Amino acid sequence: MNDRGARGASPTINDVARLAGVSKKTVSRVINRSPLLNDATRERIEAVIAELGYVPNRQARSLALRRNFVLGLIYDNPNAQMVLNFQQGVLDTIKDTEFALVIHPVDRRSPTLFEDIRRFVEQQRHYGVMILPPLSEDDQFADLFRELGCNYVRMGSAELDEPAHLVQSNDRQAVREAIDYLVAQGHRRIGLIAGPSGFRSAHERRQGWIDSLVAHGLPHDETMVAEGNYTFETGQSAGEALLGRGEPFTAIFASNDVMAAGAIHAAHHRGLDVPKDISIVGFDDTVIAATIWPPLTTVRWPIRTMAQSAARKLIHPETAGKEQALFPAELILRASTEPPETER
Repeated sequence: MNDRGARGASPTINDVARLAGVSKKTVSRVINRSPLLNDATRERIEAVIAELGYVPNRQARSLALRRNFVLGLIYDNPNAQMVLNFQQGVLDTIKDTEFALVIHPVDRRSPTLFEDIRRFVEQQRHYGVMILPPLSEDDQFADLFRELGCNYVRMGSAELDEPAHLVQSNDRQAVREAIDYLVAQGHRRIGLIAGPSGFRSAHERRQGWIDSLVAHGLPHDETMVAEGNYTFETGQSAGEALLGRGEPFTAIFASNDVMAAGAIHAAHHRGLDVPKDISIVGFDDTVIAATIWPPLTTVRWPIRTMAQSAARKLIHPETAGKEQALFPAELILRASTEPPETER
């Protein structure tokens, strides 16, 4: 340490490793908060880092590893709040590490989509990438990342990959439990505002609705479904469509909170009281669920926690297979639901 100081050079990772009596890889694990180290080793290395005033040289290490300390996030999703929540979860994990996050929105309808993603990964030389639905549901992108030697994690509503490359929710079961709750309250005619047909999440949530109604011997035909696009406007128009059809519904399940908010506005537009005249349930538990009136009963999707795990899997690939892959959702009860009038 004295020799280094005499030279006047900035401390290096080699200096830290030598003085702490560990390998450079172990020092790197401390910098990036790896779970593999015991507390005594971590504290010894952190003390040496503090004493030397060592600051990681990201550029030099990137050159040595031939990849950047950058995590990429690739998405095309109309659910802006979900994307923001995922970003925040990643930022939670990489805070105080040498990693940065690069966001890459794409258009899944573009004829050059595949080549656009290939170019992004090749140019950035990511440490790893995360890909959100519906893109994550396409195996060709996982194949591409493997071809490029780029570690990846996919987010999905079903089992898309091995645990080291997956963060998954249980949408079908969670929606089934939400519909079971409405049935237990006495609701017998429950409409569905489905998500866009190209999304696996929309399929899983629709199937959860069907599974519950079938189990209870209740109707579930196409006249009880209106499709939206995970936006407020389409939730409102789908709500208007359902409420304008034949026999009235006593409850509506919307496949995300934003569409549920649109359905609440549609009900108010028709002079209906929520929940006295109609109960409405959403999915996500985003900020709008707690701030709209009445506050929304919804399925809490642990997006931020899933994102934190996805980032850890990329930063610490040696423990990725041991990280949690399935993140169960849960029903959050608020004021937008109550038993129908016949049950009061």
